[in-house]
Amino acid sequence: MVAVMTRKLIKALSLRPFLIMMSLFLVGCSTGPALVIDADKPFKLGEFFNGDVKAYGVLLNFSDELTRHFTVDIKGSWDGDEGVLDEYFVYNDGEKQYRQWRLKKIEEGRYEGRADDIINVAIGGVSGSTLTWRYTMALEVDGTTWNVEFDDAMYQVDGRVINYAKIKKFGITVAKVILFFEPINTTDSAIDSVVID
Repeated sequence: MVAVMTRKLIKALSLRPFLIMMSLFLVGCSTGPALVIDADKPFKLGEFFNGDVKAYGVLLNFSDELTRHFTVDIKGSWDGDEGVLDEYFVYNDGEKQYRQWRLKKIEEGRYEGRADDIINVAIGGVSGSTLTWRYTMALEVDGTTWNVEFDDAMYQVDGRVINYAKIKKFGITVAKVILFFEPINTTDSAIDSVVID
């Protein structure tokens, strides 16, 4: 669900020539349903993103080459069925970015989200411990605004969340974002337990 595109990201992806090339084709792509895991343990957005959460992410271009990596400090707060996520990004090149998501639970297992650079509304749905989001983001590149679609899947595993997002234009994947989220107060941090010899 975390959207991390900026003008520098678009330039790093060399998106403009790719978009021109793609416009020559009439291609329609569709994605199948996200993998559902732990059907008896539903993803509860308001519980996981309530308080402080840390995220670690990478951005891959359309050739699956790493273009950037980043961390995100997230502060979530909820009042009933409505929540606010304040996201503070720090990229490997020193760039900083802020985004605020305003979320609302529409009914059991269904959410909507809004942010300043999101066109209309993001739609979220829960199936087991998987939460999927679909939304369109307006990105400005050299004075031109491009609307790109995000196809987001968040998988809750052992108290953490793994996020895999495809960024699409004209139905074609032009970039991917992979994120790992964990609550700050988790005592047995998966990050701390990694040992590299």
